[in-house]
Amino acid sequence: MEHKLSRRSFLVTTAGVAAANRLLFSQQPVARPMQPVRVLDRRSAVALVKGESRRKNISDALAAIEDQILPVLKQKKYVVIKPNIVNTVNQLASTHADALQGIVDFLAPRFKGPVIIAESSAGYTLEGYDNFEYGKVAAEHKGQQVSLLDLNEEGKYETIPIINGDLHVVPVRLAARLVDPEAYVICSGIMKTHNVAVATLSIKNMALGAPLHSARKETRRWNDKRLYHGGVRQTHYDIFLTAQKMQPFWGATVIDGFEGMEGNGPNSGQPVPSRIAIASTDYVSADRVGVEAMGINPDWIGYLSYCGQCGLGQNDLSKIDIRGARLADVTKKYQLHPDTDRELQWMGPMTELPHKLG
Repeated sequence: MEHKLSRRSFLVTTAGVAAANRLLFSQQPVARPMQPVRVLDRRSAVALVKGESRRKNISDALAAIEDQILPVLKQKKYVVIKPNIVNTVNQLASTHADALQGIVDFLAPRFKGPVIIAESSAGYTLEGYDNFEYGKVAAEHKGQQVSLLDLNEEGKYETIPIINGDLHVVPVRLAARLVDPEAYVICSGIMKTHNVAVATLSIKNMALGAPLHSARKETRRWNDKRLYHGGVRQTHYDIFLTAQKMQPFWGATVIDGFEGMEGNGPNSGQPVPSRIAIASTDYVSADRVGVEAMGINPDWIGYLSYCGQCGLGQNDLSKIDIRGARLADVTKKYQLHPDTDRELQWMGPMTELPHKLG
């Protein structure tokens, strides 16, 4: 039997859903202040650039912190740029070629190459390179020896332990290029909401982009990225564990907020014209400024809190020196993912397991 919904009924229903969502968010657990494991007294610098050219924003943001970058960059043999290709067909969900152009523009007078754009997409990385025209970046910068690499197909890795959804220790394979002491690693992240971790910027791009899956030539299929998705608590903690391993090898990060994603991120959300770029050699500080620019409560980002709590970077906004635009002038409140009420359950008491014994 077909039921027709009148305009009045639709509005009543919509209002009811909105009220229910407000009720859910009003009942969210409040994050208790986390006791620091390692207190960072040092200040961090974060560049914040607003402009009408994605490519120039990226280059200018990196130039604003070149005093932080150059002393380490000059000691390295090559540069690895790690984009975010969570989706090989949706440009909004993935790093834009102009963002990569901006990074290479910055490097051109400061580093003579080689430069490797390297990703381990959840899909087929080379398909993403083709769809997003990354080949044009290499073609335009031949003097920089720019090349494209699929980390899944290369298949070189280091193994670290994380915990799965049953809280059992399991090994995961991380791309060796991203933990190579001879490489200067640059993260090319995006400002996006997320369906598990509330928001994804630099840290999550690195931590979930590093685990590999089987190459196309392999007959046995495996995917270590899936091991991170056993529950919201476990996901945050495993991102933190992976960041602990990778942080000593991180060079700089640049977050492209020229057109961010809100709503159903990280794959199918809607564009937000923030028109900004954020850069830092401190990934934690960059992400803290990023979530502030998205109008998101930073306490809701579990992995970011853990990384700050354990001294992987500066998460105290009062100890972050912002170079460029004023944060208040560029902040836009992003619409969160519809499942955010469930995502925030990591902050409350753990009721999924039996009572403690002994």
